[in-house]
Amino acid sequence: MSGPIKIGFIALTDCASVVMAEKLGLFKKYGLDVTITKEASWANIRDKLITGELQAAHCLFGIPFSVFTGVGGKAGTELKIAMMLNSNGQGITLDKRLIGAGYGKVGAVKGAVDGLRRTETPTFAMTFPGGTHDMWLRYWLAATGIKQNSVKIITIPPPQMVANMKVGNMDGYCVGEPWNGVAVKQNVGFTHLASQDLWHDHPEKALVCNPQFAGTRRADLKLLMKAILEASKWLDNLPNRRSAAATIGSAAYVNAPADVIDKRLEGVYELGGGLPNKTFKGDYMLFHKGGSVNFPRRAHAAWFMTQYVRFGYLKALPDIKTIASNLILTDLYKEVAKEMKLSVPGDDMSAFTVKLDNAKFDPNNPAAYLKAHPA
Repeated sequence: MSGPIKIGFIALTDCASVVMAEKLGLFKKYGLDVTITKEASWANIRDKLITGELQAAHCLFGIPFSVFTGVGGKAGTELKIAMMLNSNGQGITLDKRLIGAGYGKVGAVKGAVDGLRRTETPTFAMTFPGGTHDMWLRYWLAATGIKQNSVKIITIPPPQMVANMKVGNMDGYCVGEPWNGVAVKQNVGFTHLASQDLWHDHPEKALVCNPQFAGTRRADLKLLMKAILEASKWLDNLPNRRSAAATIGSAAYVNAPADVIDKRLEGVYELGGGLPNKTFKGDYMLFHKGGSVNFPRRAHAAWFMTQYVRFGYLKALPDIKTIASNLILTDLYKEVAKEMKLSVPGDDMSAFTVKLDNAKFDPNNPAAYLKAHPA
């Protein structure tokens, strides 16, 4: 058995492939000595990955780019992306005072939020600067016509979102499940938007690695990826999701009601606020989808770094292609996929369209995108 490997995770439903790889005995199957540890925040995971206290982690896809560009860490600091863990399954929860915005009624949001301004500055929360939830929140605000500087945006760790909304610290938040579903169950807020209705099959969490681990223990990292890929396949078999929900819902992992986790894993969303239920078929949280979920795309990295400029985190576009190629271990993923007989999508640097505002993004021409899409 190889040397020990410590993998961090945050209490979110999409940690499931890492947790279930352990519970299903897949790490041991590949001869790995793995310990998984629950961490308090994304900043905590970032710091432990940098110092090597964690070899790998369930991590926001945007964090390596945020850290490297200086948005969410010391500029030039490298963290490596080995593979993607999931797509879809995040959401925007709003306080019930904003129920006029309904589900996905983007055009109604500004009026509802403006109604709060008579007594307060509207406040929204995300989970890490430059991370996925931050980008979904800011992208949504731009689509609603709300200027970023007209609201307050704060950072709250995912498991603390519901409690903070309950005491009135914010009027809405963007986070992963189950913390949108839990807000509904506790009658604290309603689900205004699921992230798959913002960007269909968007990148979400990644397996992010300490660069020294990725460089010196490449064989072990490949085995780690294989174990998680097997768990990812298992999770995309819907009958297995109820079992996974019961496991990850326990106090050791997500510490949330298994029925909330299970329903949203199956695509059945109780929205709250008197809104009718919404059911997703095939575009709920996905962990594998024949391998198309797990391939980390440089085009997606380009989109994130372009949004950093759009939303004022960076003054100018960085060397997007070089950064993406450096931080994403594309060749490593392709090796693993070949050995597991998984097809690799051919859209690494292809243009794509974001569903919420039907905006096309060409990773080969981010400057044109910025010109056409101001914040």
